[in-house]
Amino acid sequence: MLQGYATAEGTARYRDRFPQLRHALHFRQARHASGADLWLPSIGLGTYLGEPDDAADAEYTAAIATALGSGINMLDSAINYRHQRSERNIGAALKQGIADKRVQRDEVFVSTKAGYLSFDSDLPADPRAYFIHEYVEPGILDPRQIAGGMHCIAPTFLENQIERSRRNLGLETIDLFYLHNPESQLSDVDRDVFRRRVTDAFGLLESLVAKGSIRFYGMATWNGFRTAESSREYLNLREIAELARSVGGEDHHFRFVQLPFSLAMPEAYTVSNQPTEGGKKSLLDAAVNLGIAVVGSATLSQGRLTYGLSDVIQRNLGTTSDAESAIQFSRSAPGLTTSLIGMGHAEHVTENIRVGMRKPADRDTWDRLFQQSK
Repeated sequence: MLQGYATAEGTARYRDRFPQLRHALHFRQARHASGADLWLPSIGLGTYLGEPDDAADAEYTAAIATALGSGINMLDSAINYRHQRSERNIGAALKQGIADKRVQRDEVFVSTKAGYLSFDSDLPADPRAYFIHEYVEPGILDPRQIAGGMHCIAPTFLENQIERSRRNLGLETIDLFYLHNPESQLSDVDRDVFRRRVTDAFGLLESLVAKGSIRFYGMATWNGFRTAESSREYLNLREIAELARSVGGEDHHFRFVQLPFSLAMPEAYTVSNQPTEGGKKSLLDAAVNLGIAVVGSATLSQGRLTYGLSDVIQRNLGTTSDAESAIQFSRSAPGLTTSLIGMGHAEHVTENIRVGMRKPADRDTWDRLFQQSK
């Protein structure tokens, strides 16, 4: 497996190979990542969509190779994406890029996730029998720890999934591992049980940081950080950071969160649902105060923001298409490090990275645009 992980020096070296993108402020420092000061792109490549077949594998591998050669050094996946195929596509493209000396390991930041029960390459004829044989009988998974029939964050399960992800990605060290939609647990258990489960998971993850299997950890959520405090799925970022501190001390490695952020889902900026010492604030503001970097997902809302937007948005941003407008809106959000976009084809990468050549909208323009887009 490839040794090493993304470093401040390596990501700065990568940034410097793209002067036009650097001048346009495409690269941002994740200053709060335990002092790592990594240079990460305003646009990252996601691997969620697509069929679990060989044709999509070939397209994804080509798209990832194009991204690495175009100024995108953040690659995001999850073990359940396309039944582990997306992780393997990242691994293949990164291995080839390093072999061809087009990129170095310390220049690329790779994140993945686990929590959902995952298949391997294809959907088995009998999913229940597969999980019993693969996970329950070997003692990896206790059915009593599964929430909603499909979600688990028990340490034994997570450790197994991380080892599989390391093999899929071909990486000695995964730069960032997320608990995948941990708010799913709250459909089955109360908050006290949830806190214990998260604390146990964080304890495992801190041990895997010490072991060198992962570099940082975080939470990749869908509803948890966007919803009202009264919601069953609500997550309190400050409370979660305290759980990390309880097992990892002040130098804990819970340093990233991921959640949807787009014109269609702007709650990370608009909803003041996170308690801080200065009162209730948005997730983006609260994360800055806690030293946690924020990554936005669903930037194009699975393609739904590539058409039908108000002309006002395009005029304000000076963009030439709805897709460009949606990307520019998200990557310009104050406090957001990276906007993830699913890019399963090389031509998508070529089109989307053009937005990275524009400077982000300034705060006044962005606020005005936001008000006009309501």
